[in-house]
Amino acid sequence: MLVPNISEAQCAMCRAVLESEGSEAAAKGINNGIVYLMAVPYLLVAGLFFFIYKKMKA
Repeated sequence: MLVPNISEAQCAMCRAVLESEGSEAAAKGINNGIVYLMAVPYLLVAGLFFFIYKKMKA
């Protein structure tokens, strides 16, 4: 139950920093970080399934 509140607070903090700086480079950096954080679990699961498939095929 506490995790959504922490996530919400972090999101608001990121928004406040980006609004106060007004730098487009900082916004791009935050967006790239979000993409990396979102993509890594999918890549790990895909790699796991690839190795399982390879093991089952052999």
